Formats: sequence, C-alpha cells, structure tokens
Amino acid sequence: MSEPTKRDLIGAIKEKGKSLEAEMSFFDHIDVLRKHLLRALLVIVLFTIGAFWFSDFIFNELIMGPKNPNFWTYRMMCKMAAAFPNLIGSDFCITHIDAKIINTEMAGQFTLQINSCIMVGVVLGIPYLLFELWLFIKPALHDNERKSASSFVTFASVLFFLGILFGYYIVCPLSVNFLTGFTVSKEIENTFTISSYLSSISTLTIGSGIIFQLPVIIYILSKFGIMTPAFMRASRRYAVVCILVIAAIVTPTPDIITMLVVALPLFILYEVSIFISANIERKRNKELYGVAKIKK
Repeated sequence: MSEPTKRDLIGAIKEKGKSLEAEMSFFDHIDVLRKHLLRALLVIVLFTIGAFWFSDFIFNELIMGPKNPNFWTYRMMCKMAAAFPNLIGSDFCITHIDAKIINTEMAGQFTLQINSCIMVGVVLGIPYLLFELWLFIKPALHDNERKSASSFVTFASVLFFLGILFGYYIVCPLSVNFLTGFTVSKEIENTFTISSYLSSISTLTIGSGIIFQLPVIIYILSKFGIMTPAFMRASRRYAVVCILVIAAIVTPTPDIITMLVVALPLFILYEVSIFISANIERKRNKELYGVAKIKK
C-alpha cells in the first residue's frame, strides 16, 4: 500500500473515531437527561400518591371551591361592591352560582379522583422538575453564567406558584361564574359533566402558571440575543392589545373591570420582562466594553 493511501486510510479512521465519539457524547447527554427526567417523574408520582390521602379536601375544597358562592374571591367581590357602591355595581357581588354538575360515565368519579390527584402532583412537582433541568444544564455553563442563573429555579418556581394562585383565585371563579350563567336560549339548561368542569379548572389554573413564566422565557431569549429591550419597548402597543385579547378570552365576561383585573398582572409581567432584558443587555455591553478596552 502506497504512503498516500495509508495516510488517507489513517485520516478516515480518525474522522470516523471523532464522529463515533461525538455520537457517544450525544447519547450520553440523552441518557443523563433521561435520568434527570425520571427522578422528576418519581417525585411527581410521590406527590400524586400523597395527594390521595387528602383526596376529599382536594376535591371538596379545592376543585369545587370556585363553584361555591362562599369562595374567598366571591366574598372579596361582595366586600368591594359594598365599599364602592358608586364605582362598582351590585352585579359585581356574586351570591349564587346556578350550575348543575353531573357524571355521565360509570368510572367517571373514580377517574375524577385520579385526575385531581395527578393535577396536584404535577403542580407540586414542577419546582423539582425545574431543579433537575437546572442540574442537567449547569455543567455546560461558565462560572459567570452559573452565578447569574443560580436563582433560576427559585425565581421560576415563585412565578409559577404566583400564576397558579392568580389563576385559581381570580381567573377560575370569574370564568366559572360567567360560563355557568351564560345561555343563548332559556330553553337550554346548563348542565356540565364533571370531566368538563375539572378540565376547565386545571387548564385555567395551570395555564396561568405557565403564562407567568414570561420573564423566565424573556431571560433565556435575551441571553441568546434573540430578544432585546428595544424590540420589546417598540412592540409595547402590540403587547397591550395581545394582553387585552388574552384577558378577554380567559375571562369572557362583559364588564371591563373584570378584564382589567386579569390584564393588570400581565402588564406588570411584560414590564418586568423589559427590565430583565435591559439588565442582561447592559451586562453584555459592559463585558464587551471591558474586553475592547483590554485589547486597546
């Protein structure tokens, strides 16, 4: 075999070795991610099993709470209507919710109990899932990136639970009150299945928790240079329209006060996101200026 042929063969073997090493590295990362996700899943399962011990409280007090006229939100609305009678009409005070919930499936109530506990397990397990994802990403970060993102799990978890509380105590009761009383004809009686009711409660609650992750999403996008504060400020008017549309969809009530109550936290989240993006850009420019100064 000639010398060039040998070199070509050795080069091909080396390139193949590098590709195999890269493939192994990729699959190793996938295996590590799988282990993190399995640990998070185990914690969610444990929370779900623990929720079965409190299934009566979860169903009667939590799931059915927004349907109860004595719910905290409705009592606060009545107090506000009494304190500001000229500003807020008497319709703002909710003392009765006319809604009949039925079960149409043989295993419906058993499934309801399981789904309720799973929902609670997922909500309680989200912070640990974020923690496992942080452990997976952490080794790939530089020291300065680790320091700046060290509070990621805490910040994201706090925002998630704030969103959960907002969805449960504000969005859910307002939506339940409106949707249960809305009719297109007096000939049609509103009777809801328990699966439909649970689906609405869980979607509105968990959906609010996800929406409250907007600052976290903006933080990540700003880190990659995809989002800038200048773009967000220029798009503020469009963001206001989108937020009002979201508030109108989430709380399909005819009064403007209810819509603004839902929209206000979203406005605040957007402004906080602009501040976060501006802070990241300021740090990036400072680092670039420092590097340029050293080169000079």
